[in-house]
Amino acid sequence: MDAAQERGFREFVSTRSPALMRLGYLLAGGDQHAAEDLLQAALAKLAAKWARVDSPEAYVRQIMYRQQVSWWRTAGRRGEVVQAEPPERAQEGPAHRSELRMVLRAALSKLTPRQRTVLVLRYFEDLTDQQVARELGVSVGTVRSTAHRSLARLREIAPELAKELETVA
Repeated sequence: MDAAQERGFREFVSTRSPALMRLGYLLAGGDQHAAEDLLQAALAKLAAKWARVDSPEAYVRQIMYRQQVSWWRTAGRRGEVVQAEPPERAQEGPAHRSELRMVLRAALSKLTPRQRTVLVLRYFEDLTDQQVARELGVSVGTVRSTAHRSLARLREIAPELAKELETVA
């Protein structure tokens, strides 16, 4: 990598890392360290191919999706992250949305990595079922059934989200 390419790579990393870190955080179920590892691995792969990549952000996102899939397919899965119980239902008001986000993060961390990945790609990244299936290397039916079961599990884990989840499914 020459000096100009290195400058371009450093600029990309400094400007796009916060958004990519948020994606990693969601994919990792709220585990900050796993999100950092996911992003770092993706950026390392991007650095190796920087000169040949036309759309670096799309390339990094795809690496992150595939790396997350690879992690949940491995036999040596990491243990579950223990989370405190979600707080009691908040009164409607300015803090209500923030509390719902915290409850959602806690609930997402209780899903399997596969369920979480499907939900993030489908609803956070706003990909179609076909696009999610293509990204994860599974059938469209698998994406739909996984999303359906994942949303049902979210409703079970965090009933306070039921009203919000009605608009999704």
